[in-house]
Amino acid sequence: MPDPIAALTPRGPGHQFVLYGDSCSGVPGAPHQKTFAAVNAVVSRLSPSPEFIIFPGDEIVGLTADEDELRAQWRHWLDVEMAWLDRQAVPLYHTTANHTTYDAMSERVFAEMLPHLPRNGPPDQQGLTYFVRRGDLLLVFVHTAWSGLGGEGHVETDWLDETLGEHADARYKFVVGHHPVFPINGFSGEHQREIGAEHAADFWRILVEHNVFAYLCSHILAFDVQVHQGVLQILTAGAGTAHRMPEDVEYLHCVQAVLDEQGLRYQVLDTAGQVRESLSWPPTLPPSNRWTPLAHGEQAAPTRDEENPITAWRVTGTAAADRAGPAQTLIAAWSPGGALAPLWVGLTGRTQRLTVILAPTPGRSPHYWFGPDLMPAEPFDLQIAIHAGMGPGGILWRADDASPWSSLRAASAWGAERLDWPERWCVGVDKAGVEDRPFGGQDLSISALLPALR
Repeated sequence: MPDPIAALTPRGPGHQFVLYGDSCSGVPGAPHQKTFAAVNAVVSRLSPSPEFIIFPGDEIVGLTADEDELRAQWRHWLDVEMAWLDRQAVPLYHTTANHTTYDAMSERVFAEMLPHLPRNGPPDQQGLTYFVRRGDLLLVFVHTAWSGLGGEGHVETDWLDETLGEHADARYKFVVGHHPVFPINGFSGEHQREIGAEHAADFWRILVEHNVFAYLCSHILAFDVQVHQGVLQILTAGAGTAHRMPEDVEYLHCVQAVLDEQGLRYQVLDTAGQVRESLSWPPTLPPSNRWTPLAHGEQAAPTRDEENPITAWRVTGTAAADRAGPAQTLIAAWSPGGALAPLWVGLTGRTQRLTVILAPTPGRSPHYWFGPDLMPAEPFDLQIAIHAGMGPGGILWRADDASPWSSLRAASAWGAERLDWPERWCVGVDKAGVEDRPFGGQDLSISALLPALR
């Protein structure tokens, strides 16, 4: 019998659960049955067992016009592949998805095959959209492929807004859907890869206004975490579809998580039961007026703090009046030699856009992250953070100590976890003698919170 895997547990009252999705199985003897079984074996070893499991879609391969075949896949998935789970003791909550609810027939089959799901959603989405209240936790499951609005990538928002408002007393709120709102690893495309633009802005506004802690989703074969206006987007799609996952950055996995009064913690477990990624959110940082001021120009990099994955800077000044567009350095981190600076933070283009560039591998193209634009000749005061535990979503910014964090926009599948700690820093100018891209404004002042880039 394999050894148990220690599950994270709440620090006091809270909730402990598992999140995983996209097995695309349900066919006896097909390749995904084996890979899905490997992930299930890890979930079954968790000790203590989760209180509930969230499966954000694509349980079966589906996508068939044969209703009998679709039902047979569901029966195999529920009665054979998930037979190990006592669903009376550990409830299993599902969302609709592109492989399972791709037309009116498949929507009807989904609702009929999963009769345990609540029928408390909109009248025309019974068994497809619903909510679950578990004490102080509200889980709202939305249908991001609703045929009534146009199919894949379409989601209604009025009922979501009303439901979150009716449960304003819930201490913790999660919304769960299949399609992400924000692109993952550079894979972008309205409706096919994320929620359509005609819904996305309103959808996310509702989450922010109702203090939703996180949007949990799937669909893109990866594990990814981002934050936008203080709301996390956590994506997991590693439950079985291995053949389409990029091997150098992604892997089969499940996510075991806990939620308590201190926030959310999770561990991402691969099929060997090893922790590949983890996070505790939100971060607790000292006030920025206690951060360390940095001198202008070149200096030795500070000693890193191995216990903290976050490095942050507060940057103030007045933006350049000239909008010609040359790059302007706020901070560059580098080591002696001919390689590009592995980390560059500055402003680019005529809009003076906040830009972070990572180049951890000499000779390989750097990757870019983009934030807000600065107004010409106007004072600015903002904070930039690099979280080595959040992958590409860990390049962050916020306006001040009281404002929520947001991930910068990027097309990368990796983040600061690939960086080594540099030997030298430059403030206001690039690496002296190689590329001098000075800050073009006035009164630049930078202070730093100095933990680890690892």
